[in-house]
Amino acid sequence: MSSTTIATAAMLAIGDELLSGRTKDKNIGQLADMLFLAGIDLKEVRIVGDEEDAIVEALNALRARYTYVFTSGGIGPTHDDITADAISRAFGVPCLHDPLAMQLLGAMYERRGVDFNEARQRMARMPEGAVHIENAVSTAPGFHIGNVYVMAGVPQVFTAMLGTVVPKLEGGKPMLSRSVASPFGEGDIGSALAAIQKNHPETSIGSYPRFSENRFSTEIVIRSREEAPAEAAERDILAMIAEIAAAKAAS
Repeated sequence: MSSTTIATAAMLAIGDELLSGRTKDKNIGQLADMLFLAGIDLKEVRIVGDEEDAIVEALNALRARYTYVFTSGGIGPTHDDITADAISRAFGVPCLHDPLAMQLLGAMYERRGVDFNEARQRMARMPEGAVHIENAVSTAPGFHIGNVYVMAGVPQVFTAMLGTVVPKLEGGKPMLSRSVASPFGEGDIGSALAAIQKNHPETSIGSYPRFSENRFSTEIVIRSREEAPAEAAERDILAMIAEIAAAKAAS
């Protein structure tokens, strides 16, 4: 990947519990933060239930569109943990008990004096040809095949796996970020801010409303891979805020 190429990514979060609301996802924000620092643009997030067809369809769409795809969930020991099967089907390869994963898990359960039964052995299944993603928290590995990185849904384990994966990825120039505090709500600044964004296409400008002490305000965040466009956009935003303040004072 050349230095001018922008690496992109998507996340596929898997699990009925996410769609039912029983589990509140914490992994999307963690992934976004780590990719931002690595200069990789997270462009899309999808959530699907524990349905093989849905996982295969979503995965094939995402892996064809983005540089990297990260999945979370569905690689545990229960009957509805079908992510390994779905990934294998998407890549057209068998889903097998990986010998090294069997060895690692078998040794771990032996140390704990716990039976390494059929259900627990499910956590050693992965697509033929996949490469392990180390799990320093609970041993059961994730895996990597093609441009897809398959990780646990448990936030602590997901974060640990990301810590081994992201430093090895080829990213780009990290985004710079600066923020401007506006004392006015989005209704006051919306049109002017849209014009500023149009005039500064090398930046991404986001507005985040706040409400406190019975009044609205807005945090404006400018993101850019280069310092000069961000500085230029910031100057225009500060000028916009000053103009609105002057107009309100005169009215």
